[in-house]
Amino acid sequence: MVILNKEYLKLNKNLLISLAFSTIVSTSVAQLLADQEDYLNTTYTVIAGYSVFFSAFIILFYIDFKQRYKLSSGQTNYGLLKKELIQLITSLGIGEIVYLAVRWTAQYYFLNLNFEPYLASLSAEAISIVCYLFVVSISGKIVGLFKDDNK
Repeated sequence: MVILNKEYLKLNKNLLISLAFSTIVSTSVAQLLADQEDYLNTTYTVIAGYSVFFSAFIILFYIDFKQRYKLSSGQTNYGLLKKELIQLITSLGIGEIVYLAVRWTAQYYFLNLNFEPYLASLSAEAISIVCYLFVVSISGKIVGLFKDDNK
């Protein structure tokens, strides 16, 4: 149980750091594109944020979890890696659907309320991050992410 919680803490840490980088880029892009139509500003901001998020997350996940998939012989446990990657993609995928829906809708709404673009992006990001982390954590538990039957 301790290992399970530790793994989820590392995952959530990686998600939060990646989301922080994404937020910085997203708010900057939103402000740079302030003269664009609201739907274009929102769409470009979300695309930029996703690019940064996934780049950072992949790097951080690899750094934190590479030892988890090593056998005592030094070989990679491809069975466990494949199983957990599928579960991770499932959990993140469900979370991403929720994140995208909340993020795009909230930013577009805030821009229509005449929020400054960076503030609309930051507000939408904050709301969507809470929803995202909740959904990823719940779906990770449901699909059995980080349950190691071999240990």
